Amino acid sequence: MKKIIYALFLLPSFAIAQESGVHFEHDLNWEQVQAKAKKEKKLIFMDCFTTWCGPCRYMAANIFPQAELGTYFNDHFINIKVQLDTTQADNAQVKSWYKTGADLAAKYNVRAYPTYLFFDASGNAVHRAVGAYEATDFLVKAKDAVDPSKQYYTMLAKYNKGDRSPSLLLPLARTAHESYDGKNMKKITDDYLATQKDFLTKDNIQFLYDFTEHSGEMGFALMQQHEDAFDAIEGTGKTKQRVLDIIKYDEIYPRAFNDNGELPNWEEIADIVAKKYPAYAAEAIAGAKVAYYQNQGDWANFQTTVVEYVSDYGENIGAQDLDGFAWNVFQNCSDIKCVEQALEWSKRSITMENNPAFMDTYANILYRLGKKDEAISWEQKAMDLVNGVQKKGFEETIEKMKNGDKTWNGE
Repeated sequence: MKKIIYALFLLPSFAIAQESGVHFEHDLNWEQVQAKAKKEKKLIFMDCFTTWCGPCRYMAANIFPQAELGTYFNDHFINIKVQLDTTQADNAQVKSWYKTGADLAAKYNVRAYPTYLFFDASGNAVHRAVGAYEATDFLVKAKDAVDPSKQYYTMLAKYNKGDRSPSLLLPLARTAHESYDGKNMKKITDDYLATQKDFLTKDNIQFLYDFTEHSGEMGFALMQQHEDAFDAIEGTGKTKQRVLDIIKYDEIYPRAFNDNGELPNWEEIADIVAKKYPAYAAEAIAGAKVAYYQNQGDWANFQTTVVEYVSDYGENIGAQDLDGFAWNVFQNCSDIKCVEQALEWSKRSITMENNPAFMDTYANILYRLGKKDEAISWEQKAMDLVNGVQKKGFEETIEKMKNGDKTWNGE
């Protein structure tokens, strides 16, 4: 099946239409929405989407129609959709919101999709959230929007008035991070850390682990110095992987993905990294090579490097990465011995996490290796773990397997 990706930016898609759970108003302007909210004593929920956004489609097709979500949203909000891109197919109603949508997107720094803005009845933002969610998680976001103690913009107003108490700064920084408000996140984060004396408390370890993005930040040094303390909170091996990821993004990827079109000089990059981070250099370079060749679609080099990487560092690789490596080998690599190795990676990912997407990978690799009946059995197990429209992709894969059709790209 084609895997669902919970990313913020995906492939172009069609206009969003389905509506049965959450009732969206389609014929009101911004002033009329506010008037309706005042009359009904409700807040306003605004789904800011674009026509090319895959996660926006996912929310519209799978989440907004759910009855439980609809009950809560319809009781507490006036719900509206605002399209923030423009197309030739836009109708008069969409066009009538062009200026208002653009103004609100600029005012509230909407840069990723879908972004959800929550307003009071006078049109003042009280909360925000970003990305695709399952219904249960999204309901939590909606309930936060109703609770003044958890509303992002309500907390931000207190911050802007001078409140620097840790009890405000900690949840405020987390919400800024989750809602992609980079404009405020860095300064709030710095202000929170300035209030702390012990950085190895549980809350602060979680905070530093989640918020550290670059090698120049305090958390990067602390993760290297206190790996065991961080692992005790985050999980065995998690801290090292976080450090490795930061090294890749700060030191390796800018040199590998250069603007002049030249191939990476891996020996030169390795030498630079080894001088700065000798304990991490070899593993960081090995992982970066896999990512580079995967990004470039260079499947011959990807196959070689991923096999070496998993062989050397497999015990440190998480379930998500193992599944991703196995899926790309299954889809694109011609060496059947490599596909057999990918089956083992996939099997390990399932033992680490009972995830239907991982089972789908395992089933597809079994199928490519000629184990049809076992493949169909695993695909059925995966399908039994999902609900509603998500079953369709699994059903299509099972049908292909029964018919003997290919489910991969290569020969």
